[in-house]
Amino acid sequence: MMEKITQFSIFLVNKPGVLSQIYRELAKAKVNVTGITMMDSVEHGVLRLMVNDPAAARPVLAKLNVPITETDVLAVTLANRPGAAADMCERLADAHIHIGYMYCTTGTRGGKTTAVVKVPDIKKAIKVLEKQKSTRRDMKVKLRRPARRTAKRA
Repeated sequence: MMEKITQFSIFLVNKPGVLSQIYRELAKAKVNVTGITMMDSVEHGVLRLMVNDPAAARPVLAKLNVPITETDVLAVTLANRPGAAADMCERLADAHIHIGYMYCTTGTRGGKTTAVVKVPDIKKAIKVLEKQKSTRRDMKVKLRRPARRTAKRA
């Protein structure tokens, strides 16, 4: 399954309690966080998150008085197995689609995981992945193997 979703990027001061405040306010509004990644530097952090109800999250996040941006990203359901993300990335690369960033959720029931991918053209990425998915089981493709090296004998 693939879909365009809204991701919120929240720019936070790096101090105790800031992250818990965001989670608490979303919980009070009954907004469930479905995916998250956090990057930090010495002075600030960037929290990227997906939620089950972006419309309900907007006013909650707006009240927090922190810089926030919304971005459309692609959510791709992958098999939770080694190489699944590599297969997807290779297909996008073969179609000359740049991945700005990517993060994955943990595995869920049924052995699936969700990759959240920032690409410049979501519609094109969906077409590429759907086309190749229909011809390959669970998005598996041939991996390019490095050429075998043979040791020179002296």
